[in-house]
This record gives sequence, C-alpha cells and structure tokens, in this order.
Amino acid sequence: MIFRSTAKLILFIIGLAPLTWLVTALTCDSIYGTMFMSVDPVQKLNRELGDWALIFLMVTLSVGPLSKILKRKNLIALRRMLGLLTYFYAVLHLTSYIIIDLQLDWHEFVKDVTKRNFIILGMTSVVLLTPLALTSNNISLKILGSKSWKKLHYLVYPAAIIAIIHFFMMIRADYHRPIMYASLLLALLIYRIWTIEIKNTKIISRFRSKI
Repeated sequence: MIFRSTAKLILFIIGLAPLTWLVTALTCDSIYGTMFMSVDPVQKLNRELGDWALIFLMVTLSVGPLSKILKRKNLIALRRMLGLLTYFYAVLHLTSYIIIDLQLDWHEFVKDVTKRNFIILGMTSVVLLTPLALTSNNISLKILGSKSWKKLHYLVYPAAIIAIIHFFMMIRADYHRPIMYASLLLALLIYRIWTIEIKNTKIISRFRSKI
C-alpha cells in the first residue's frame, strides 16, 4: 500500500510537469520576452498539449503488456492515473483550441470543423475517452460489473487509433512522431490479439480435457 501511494504521488507530480513547464514558458515569454513557445505560442501550446495526451495514452496502453513481460503486477495500479492524465491533457488540448485559439468564436469553430476534418477526429477521440475517465473508479466497476467495465474500456483502442489519424492529418511535414505512435500502437494491438488467442487456446484445451 505504501509503495502504491508513493508511486502514485510521484506519477502525479511527473504527470503535471509538462503543464507546469508550458505555463512557465508562456509566463517567461510574456514577461521577459523569451521565445520558449516559438513565434506562435498559441499553436505551440495546443500541439504540446495534444502531444502529451498521446504520450500518456501510449504509456497507459503499455502498462498491461509491460506488467506481464516484466512480471510486475503492481504496475497495473498506476494505469488508472495514467488514463486520467491522458484525458486531462486531451481535454486541455481541445479547450486550448476552443478558448485560446478561437476565443469562443462558435461561427469560426463551425467553419473550422467543416474545412478541417482532423478536428472532428480529435473531438471524437476525446468523446470516446470521456466514459472511460468517468468510470475510472471502484464505484463504477461495481455498478457495471467486471465484464461490462472491461468491454467499455476497450474504447481506448479506437480512441487511440483515431487520435493518431488526427495527428497524421494535422501536420504537413515531419511525420516521424505520428509514425512512432502508430508503430507502438500496432505492436500493442498485435500483443493484445496474441494474448487473447493464447487465452482462448488454453480455455479450449481445458474444455476438451474435461470431455
């Protein structure tokens, strides 16, 4: 219990570090005229928040396989907070676009969504992550039941796929980061399918042996 509490506290501090840096960089740029956030701080802020949302999403999806490969089941205890950090940065990414970039201009928002389909994909990914964030607690697990809760949380995979497509469509050059995310997600999906196949094979073997 002490290990879990300490690990979660450390993870929480690490999770807020990117946001702390972004706020500090914006403050320094505004007061001291530095250029930490480039010549376009609004775009830089939005893209950094989106990037961190994807980073935490990939880490969240990697926890399960890593816990099995390294045989460290206690890593699973960190997955919930990682998922919430993912959603936190995804919401900040969307919020910065609507409030800071568009300044709550809904007419401009409709025009943007109509012209740039990647915005719809980004919003779809956030919508898919919302029920996962809302049910990331023990009360929801008890109400939904283990099977239904797990099925609901499989939405993380389509959310991740859509988020990466959103990233691909958003940029015009230098695709190395979305390719990196896509490669990692593909590896995680292959691992997931492989473990499911092994599990199903064992179940079938046990059933046959009883017959």
